[in-house]
Amino acid sequence: MIEKKTMATRDAYGKTLVELGKENNDIIVLDADLAVSTKTALFGKEFPDRFFDMGIAEQDMIGTAAGLAASGKIVFASTFAVFGSGRAWDQVRVSVAYTRLNVKIVVTHGGITTGEDGASHQANEDIAIMRALPNLTVLVPADGTQTAALIRQAAKFYGPMYIRLSRPKTPLIYPEGKHDFKIGKGIVAREGKDVTILACGMMVSKALEAAEELAQKGVDCRVVDLFTIKPIDKQLIVKCAEETGAVVTAEEHSIIGGLGGAVAEVLAENACVPMARVGIKDMFGESGQPDELLVKYGLAPIDIIAAVKSVIKRKK
Repeated sequence: MIEKKTMATRDAYGKTLVELGKENNDIIVLDADLAVSTKTALFGKEFPDRFFDMGIAEQDMIGTAAGLAASGKIVFASTFAVFGSGRAWDQVRVSVAYTRLNVKIVVTHGGITTGEDGASHQANEDIAIMRALPNLTVLVPADGTQTAALIRQAAKFYGPMYIRLSRPKTPLIYPEGKHDFKIGKGIVAREGKDVTILACGMMVSKALEAAEELAQKGVDCRVVDLFTIKPIDKQLIVKCAEETGAVVTAEEHSIIGGLGGAVAEVLAENACVPMARVGIKDMFGESGQPDELLVKYGLAPIDIIAAVKSVIKRKK
């Protein structure tokens, strides 16, 4: 059951960074002139000697992060998702992923809910281009509780990571301290036998809303939180597909190359069942209120419900 309390995943990130900074002097944080928005400013205020604002120079930030990591530091580098993935992609590829350096690229404002900032600031393709990079682990936490836990794990995990967070407050799904999140393993957030909804990020709460409404109509939905996009939990995906016989994916990202693409790749090789992808179609976003954009671009619970009904029909 979703809690009524909400929290922005970026807020959980900022708070957890400060806690980690008190525990480990090797943690260094970089930002690209967006520290107030990404919440790394909290770390900067507490540890000014271990925080560096690189200015509007994301490529330089990634290069600097690589150098610090090569010197033995644990580096968290943050900016908006559209800049951390797109503008700095070549530096991430060559200086971080290729060299397997210990850099955690933690981006905020992922997806269309960046809202009023419009298409230029809405990263709807970032998961696709980042999961294509060898050696790079890609995470998309579902809520604040999970974010805090995964950031802690990231500090202990050696290797390059891309962690995508969101701008608005979203429902808390997981009670604090009551879940064991393992990188590379999905979580069954709700059991069900008729269909499986595989979701990530803020769409996990939307999937749970849709499942609750469908339950009232006699449709038993399993909801799985696939917070690790890479390496994806192939075993769990195949198990769910075989047990429920139909799959729907839900993501705040293009349906091309993101979670939907990753799941489709697994199913095509291991378990061919009816599948539908809920996400942003092959288009750019626009300026608007986050909730209104979710509805316009087909990311509301009603869209998940429609997709579930379509794959169940195809089962027959």
